[in-house]
Amino acid sequence: MISQTRLQEQLNQMAAITTHAHGAKGINRVAFTTTDWEGRRYLLSLMEEAGLEIRTDAFGNVIGHRRGTREDLPALLCGSHSDSVPEGGNYDGVCGILAAIEVARSMREDGFVNERPLEVVLFMCEESSRFGCSTAGSKFMRGFLTQKDLFKYHDKYGNSMYEVLQSRGLRPDEIETCRYTRPLAAYLELHIEQGKVLEQEGLPLGIVTGVAAPTRLKLRFHGSADHSGATPMALRRDGLCAAAEVVLAVEEAARSHQDPPVVGTVGMVSVEPNAMNVVPGETELGVDIRSISKQAKDDVLRQVVDKARSVAARRGVPLDVDLLYDDDPVPLHDGMVRFLGACCREASLPFREMPSGAGHDAMNWASYCPTGMLFIPCRGGISHSPDEFARTEDFVQAVTLLERALRTLSRANVSIAP
Repeated sequence: MISQTRLQEQLNQMAAITTHAHGAKGINRVAFTTTDWEGRRYLLSLMEEAGLEIRTDAFGNVIGHRRGTREDLPALLCGSHSDSVPEGGNYDGVCGILAAIEVARSMREDGFVNERPLEVVLFMCEESSRFGCSTAGSKFMRGFLTQKDLFKYHDKYGNSMYEVLQSRGLRPDEIETCRYTRPLAAYLELHIEQGKVLEQEGLPLGIVTGVAAPTRLKLRFHGSADHSGATPMALRRDGLCAAAEVVLAVEEAARSHQDPPVVGTVGMVSVEPNAMNVVPGETELGVDIRSISKQAKDDVLRQVVDKARSVAARRGVPLDVDLLYDDDPVPLHDGMVRFLGACCREASLPFREMPSGAGHDAMNWASYCPTGMLFIPCRGGISHSPDEFARTEDFVQAVTLLERALRTLSRANVSIAP
């Protein structure tokens, strides 16, 4: 039986695993940092308490295996991540991995006999905050990233992903062994919505129909850092002014697409030398563009890059465009959406079908097996913030629904219809 008390205690324990160094607020478990590793260690202990057989891969992903009476059958995979953005919240990702562990523990306590094996997975480095690459753990498990990518991605201190893995005692030279090859009957993930729809409609649950994909790029304007008093306006090559035009262009391009919608964000600005009495020189923008429509997203990307090049040429400021990655939006399995809807109706649980505007590990599994996601509301739609919050009642209700779905799917004679 799903335990509300246990889940609340575990959420509280995870909330305590953070750092407030240098005045930081909220949850700080950035990928592979000390606090992230402490959270991983705690979740490993919960997996062991749930009776799961633990293995870890070369990237640090953790898989807990619950044996089925038919180990030859395609398995069920369920989980999420526990790393956070800087000054984030305690529900993003954490709800999903705690839910998967709780289902396994409930099965054990109830003496439930599952024919299919169940695998609970804790993905590492889901957030892009450290390396500019999101869902890295699941991408390595799917073979979407390879060893060369370990040298491509660096954190703000210049540490490569390869070096960071080494520092944690992991096995970057064996990264190709991360690829998951076991046949799967289904992948399920529970997550907070990270939006306002469910709360505004007064619904406790959403069933995800598709995942919007991010395109991320860096734009580097090579301005000339000159004396602010001695350099006439007409002779300036101001990197920040060029970048400022592009910031507004991102907003304008995204707003021009309403159906299907596109969101565009400039969430990172770096200026050198960053002094009040110096004309800005090197200026870098970090741009994030998302949509459930690849065509709409590609159109906004084209508009932004064209505008950046036009501004750079007009202002005489050299420009570098670095496309970090360009993921395709992912529709989730229609049969899984119908199956989860049927589970909700059997439980008399109101729900709605909805797309996800945020990226998730689930999108990397959609081409591998029938994949589904469950959303719970979060207060004010706030996420990636210390104010992130989800009601325990909604969380427990969703975990109970997840258990219903996994118990049903664990039977050998049950499969997801196309």
